[in-house]
Amino acid sequence: MPLSVGKHLKAQTWQNTRQSNSMGILPESHPTFNRKGENLERNYDKRKPEPALKLINMETVEVEQIEWLLYPFIPYGKLTIIQGDPGEGKTTMVLQIIAKLTKGEEVFTDGGNDNGSEEKEDEVPAQKYEPVNVIYQTAEDGLGDTIKPRLLAAGADCSRVLVIDDREQPLTLQDCRLEEAIVRTKARLVVLDPLQGFLGADVDMHRANEIRPLMKRVSELAEKYHCAIILIGHMNKNSGVKSSYRGLGSIDFQAAARSVLLIGRVKDEPDIRVVCHIKSSLAPEGKSIAFRLDKETGFEWIGEYDVNADELLSGDNRGSKLKAAAEFLEEMLEDGQVLQKEIEEAAQSRGIKSKTLWNAKKKLNVKSVKVGSQWAWELP
Repeated sequence: MPLSVGKHLKAQTWQNTRQSNSMGILPESHPTFNRKGENLERNYDKRKPEPALKLINMETVEVEQIEWLLYPFIPYGKLTIIQGDPGEGKTTMVLQIIAKLTKGEEVFTDGGNDNGSEEKEDEVPAQKYEPVNVIYQTAEDGLGDTIKPRLLAAGADCSRVLVIDDREQPLTLQDCRLEEAIVRTKARLVVLDPLQGFLGADVDMHRANEIRPLMKRVSELAEKYHCAIILIGHMNKNSGVKSSYRGLGSIDFQAAARSVLLIGRVKDEPDIRVVCHIKSSLAPEGKSIAFRLDKETGFEWIGEYDVNADELLSGDNRGSKLKAAAEFLEEMLEDGQVLQKEIEEAAQSRGIKSKTLWNAKKKLNVKSVKVGSQWAWELP
């Protein structure tokens, strides 16, 4: 049949169908066409069936306790996001945590108390773990020249750190290999570094309707296998907005995470980075914790640090509280020994928090000396 004749018949069929419809004489089995001659009934048949209604009665739901990989920062069965500007130590810090977890050692060590049990301070609770397997995926750093040297330097059991080989086909959040790897390795921690490298080429990270399904799937994996999943992300350049809006891409990234951590550098102390809790849906926000990253001495946890996320990002009070505490200590000790109790009372009257005082003590290398039954401090 000539093409022009076929088009004519198709158009005529549509016109006849339209007329029959208006007269109410269209047979039930008669196909319906649109102006392009496409069978509308055929397209209708391709639609997904509507799901049957299912209701959950909350009376039947069992109460579950949240378990923690690292309280209150990293929960099991949930998503955690760690974000910060490039070069702020995100990967280094996470590899340090991984190293401790693979050895079953305490993650945080006390970096502020140099006199044992005689001098107590507000310490981060020490936690111990059973050794765990970890899946660590990186889209930026080399395994042999960067990741493994850092793991070895941190004392990791590298036999417990597994990587999905994605050299032939890049791994994405939708990839079935991610779930297969969790099942096979029984990993309790999965890290994707950075998150932006695992979205897939066709995903626009700024579109909520594209991000939500991805985050939902990863959240379901974490819950199904009761493992912690950490997504490491970079920050955007909107320096004038709140910390919760500084993550790259859609806000739905942070909406899906139950815990969001920010890592930033202290302006007046270039070797010190601070971890701030900017979202905590399952526990009270943890206090900010600092670590020192030095080319010569390497990585060292310092302890609690008196700064919040917005101050860290904006530059307000970056290091000023520690500097003020150090100046206060030098002033107090310039004439010699002073009892610790007197120093703490004077610091409190000036609004200097205990942890900031102890960080200043360590910064100045202040010595502790036993005087009778009490402790005194003196400058070196």
